[in-house]
Parts: sequence; structure tokens; C-alpha cells
Amino acid sequence: MTDWLSPDEWTAVALSLRVSFWAVLVSLPLGLLVAHALARWQFPGKQILNGIVHLPLILPPVVTGYLLLITFGRKGTVGQYLDQWFGIVFAFRWTGAVLAAAIMAFPLMVRAMRLAIEAVDPKLEQAGATLGASRPWVWLTVTLPMILPGVIAGAILAFAKAMGEFGATITFVSNIAGQTRTLPSAIYTFLQVPGGEAQAARLVWVAIAIAMAALLLSEWVSRLVARRISGR
Repeated sequence: MTDWLSPDEWTAVALSLRVSFWAVLVSLPLGLLVAHALARWQFPGKQILNGIVHLPLILPPVVTGYLLLITFGRKGTVGQYLDQWFGIVFAFRWTGAVLAAAIMAFPLMVRAMRLAIEAVDPKLEQAGATLGASRPWVWLTVTLPMILPGVIAGAILAFAKAMGEFGATITFVSNIAGQTRTLPSAIYTFLQVPGGEAQAARLVWVAIAIAMAALLLSEWVSRLVARRISGR
């Protein structure tokens, strides 16, 4: 691939892979917690939480990027304190691309895991509790193994979504070569340059290949884990 792609193109692909990996990794624990809360708990504001989780799916990505900018920018409501107190800056840095990608991919991750949790019979969890096991132990030994295919599927789908994130990312962290220019941003950039269609086309094929590989891997891993859990 390094021979087929130019250094600039390869840098964009590598950055996208890096951003997507970290976006999934940092959001996975919160995604599990939120999915479990929506599937199992009853509390005031549950539907509001569900709406907030899925809001990035229906909002224009540019709006999400703008909200990130006014919240986590250097002078944002939260970003200014993160910068002053901890030296953490998201805007116009690759870490900001991680944040944007994680938020845009979060609904897909939560939905896959929520459906998996809802498919687990609560009586199985209750049986574990009657044997004296604590709730955390029941979740680790009963619930988690049964929802593992959904967790894996959600993580891989979120990775694929993060790879394709463009609107929120370019609004929040701009399009800086070597720093925030991910694969979709690079495609957009090449299309704005005369004669850049060939470079854009190569990256389009790379994006399609990665997305298809992620979807196929999600299906294969989920089925493999499901067979091992069922013992078939």
C-alpha cells in the first residue's frame, strides 16, 4: 500500500486508523454503561438520555462539530478549564478528531450493545444472584459473555463510522495536513485541487475496502463468539 499511495495519502490513512482506534477504545466503557442503563434501568429522564445518545445520528455533522468547538475549544465552556488546569487541548489537534469521531460513532455502538443486553433473559441474571453472587460478578460471568457478540459488533461498527467521519471533524479540528487531515478530509482536499481526482479516487477505494472489511469482520467475529458461547 505504501507503493500505491503517496506519503500524504498514507499519512491520512494512518491518522484515520489511529483516530478510529482511540475513539472506540475511550468510548467503549461509557458505551457499555449507557447501553446497560437504557436496557435494564428505569429512571427519570431515561428517554431524554436515549435522545441525547442518538442525537448525533440526526443532527447535521457540522452542527455537532460546532457544539464541540464552543464546548471544548480553547475558549469553550469546558475547553478553557481543561487547558488552564490540565493543559489538555482538543481543538485543532488529533485528539479532537478522536473526540469528534467517538461522539459521532457512539450511537451505533450503544445501539448494538443495547440490543444484545435486551436479548439476555433477566432470569439468568437473577439465578446467578440467588446463588450469592454480587451484581458486578453476575454481570462479568453471566451477562458479559452473552452480550460479547453485540459488544464486538458495536465496537467494529463504531470503528468503521469513525473512519468515515468528516463534518464534525473538519469543523472542530480543521483540516491540517499531518495533524488532523483524516482520510475523508484528504479526499475532500484532493477534490478541491486541479488534477487531484486520481489521489481522491485511490483514497475512496481505501475507504470502501476498510468499511467492507470492518462489516465482514463484525459479522464473522460475532458469529464465532456466539458459537463458542453456545458450545456449538
